[in-house]
Amino acid sequence: MERAGIPTALLCNLVSIAKRVGAPRIVTTRGIPYPTGDPDLGPEQERAWRRELLERALHALATSVTEPTVFEGEPAG
Repeated sequence: MERAGIPTALLCNLVSIAKRVGAPRIVTTRGIPYPTGDPDLGPEQERAWRRELLERALHALATSVTEPTVFEGEPAG
């Protein structure tokens, strides 16, 4: 997709592996069992957490990169 001009972002928590395989944009998530959620949060808190994660991913997609770049900062939740 990147070669076709479509930016991609990988949401993951295993950043070292994502870097090794050459993912262009790496958006950090939470733990292994629930990378894009948190069962300990209430519905509204989880929704806010996921929204912040999505906004960070959209920011990553809008950022031009030349090498694997990590977009860190776990969303507040």
